[in-house]
Amino acid sequence: MGDQKSRVNVHSVLTQVSSRPSASVETYPLTRLDHAMGHHTIHVIFYYEKSPFGSFDMDPIRVTLSEVLSSYPPVTGRLTRDDAGNWAVKCNDAGVRVLRARVGITLDEWLRSADGNEERDLTVWEDMPEVPNTWSPFRIQLNDFEGGGVAIGLSCTHMHGDLTSLILLFKAFSEAHHGQAITFPPFFKPPAPPDRKFSVNNSKSTSYLEAKLQKQTPSVKMSTATFKFSDSVVKQCLSEIHDKCPDASPFDLLAALFWIRVVHLKGPKHDDHTHSLSLCVDFRRLLQEPLPYGYFGNALNFSLLSLNEEEMDCSMLGRVAELVHCHVSGLKEEEFWATLHWLDLQKEEGGKYAPPFAMYGPEFTCVSMEHMIFGDQPVMYSMNFDSAKPVHVSCHVGNAEGEGLILVMPSAEAGLARTVMVTLPEEETAKLCEDQSILRLKPTMLLHSI
Repeated sequence: MGDQKSRVNVHSVLTQVSSRPSASVETYPLTRLDHAMGHHTIHVIFYYEKSPFGSFDMDPIRVTLSEVLSSYPPVTGRLTRDDAGNWAVKCNDAGVRVLRARVGITLDEWLRSADGNEERDLTVWEDMPEVPNTWSPFRIQLNDFEGGGVAIGLSCTHMHGDLTSLILLFKAFSEAHHGQAITFPPFFKPPAPPDRKFSVNNSKSTSYLEAKLQKQTPSVKMSTATFKFSDSVVKQCLSEIHDKCPDASPFDLLAALFWIRVVHLKGPKHDDHTHSLSLCVDFRRLLQEPLPYGYFGNALNFSLLSLNEEEMDCSMLGRVAELVHCHVSGLKEEEFWATLHWLDLQKEEGGKYAPPFAMYGPEFTCVSMEHMIFGDQPVMYSMNFDSAKPVHVSCHVGNAEGEGLILVMPSAEAGLARTVMVTLPEEETAKLCEDQSILRLKPTMLLHSI
């Protein structure tokens, strides 16, 4: 927490182990993509208007949690090094940290008055020590608001998994609470590249990653704001750009809109007249042999879309949405395999993976969570405890740097409704919250307090 004035008071910490510890201690090596994500952490917060556990007695919660943890040995394990010096998870059932906290205001007041930085207090994090053999890389925090609201925060290192992994872990927890089978069982075997070779020389993704290594990211104070757009508004906006991009998704629309507006508020470039957007998409279902949806690890691809100033003209939302759509829909699995091959080529002598670097940044980065929707139902809002579903879900990426980060996510309303979380340098966030091109879409604004 750090700040003594924090409205979140952690009052208990315990360690929860699984109900069925493994008879033998297995070790899961982290993949090259897992290692590349080592600079970052991930945090997901599920908000409920009332306690999803009835009385919120810890004993039944711990029973349910220990049951589901039995299906996720790496979650209760500890980091260790292999002979080459690479990270692996020793599945010794050392447990996860479970924190309990009180918040001194109601849930409604929190969503109106807290900002994205204070929201991190709902997922109190402890940085990995040099020797992490007793350190828990997973944390669950149960936060009680005045008046009965609850926020459940989950955190882990990005090396262990991506946002999809963490969200599906919580979904498994909710299903275990009802005695149901896990809809998306965890799958821990990493994707195996096909026999054919993939060239890194002709890959846009690897050229982009190569350039990332050379860039320095200045440290600036960042802040976060959340915008919720209704189904009817997104539907209307998609109809307005239909002539330019008939197949546009809500992600294409909102990524283009926020990119244009952020470029506008940052002002003209003096050294380079090209504007770039780093696009992060999930690859589980995009491979020729798809990964199971429950794959627990990292299955992300980062690629760069660059446009000139004429293409970024503020009046050309449909055109920019079309270019975003063509870029994302045109991604091939060759890009994913070429990225993995490139990461292999960065190994040091002896087989040790290269140190991690900022994957989110320095370019303005946009993360798509469209894969978290089945039919028109958002998976992240399906975590039902005793008939209570989340009223809001927040996602954060730790150590995101550079020009900024936006996450386009499903919304509680379902359908075409979307939630956009934007992290920018503090002054730019304040300007974006007053941007008329965004405000005309009548978003509900949460957790911005600027």
